[in-house]
Amino acid sequence: MSRPNTTPLGTARGILYGGLTVGVLDALAATLLTIARGRSPVRTWQGVASALLGEASFDGGIPTMLVGLLVHFTIAFAVVTVYHLVSKRWTMLWRQPLIWGPLYGILVHLFMQHVVLALRFPDQPPTQLAPYIRQIIVHILCVGTPAAVWARRAMDSSFGFRQPLGA
Repeated sequence: MSRPNTTPLGTARGILYGGLTVGVLDALAATLLTIARGRSPVRTWQGVASALLGEASFDGGIPTMLVGLLVHFTIAFAVVTVYHLVSKRWTMLWRQPLIWGPLYGILVHLFMQHVVLALRFPDQPPTQLAPYIRQIIVHILCVGTPAAVWARRAMDSSFGFRQPLGA
């Protein structure tokens, strides 16, 4: 893999597959952790929707849960897009996805926890250490690493194109 693929198709496919992968893995982790705590995943996703809809999201049933999932996937695609576009400039990011991806996952977690959620819920008490570490691990495995792996895959010059027979 000597030079990165900069075709629009390679970029689009990398972002599409990466966004879907990150969105599904992170949503699955959040849902399973919610169930493990004995809480309702519907309420968790309504909580995400509350960023747009306010407290009324908790009275909206399945429709507001789906809004929460839409917000979640929008963020997942944004996270993957940022990594992909930055990695075109800093090639070490796509050349070493298992180093830079986990670090990116940690950065995404720190940004979401200390900027996004802190602005949305300013009166929240600090997160306990164990859940905080658990969320960092989830972001390493389900966010940063898949984003980096898909960026690397997208930089493969054959990504998105079929090889001719006999090539």
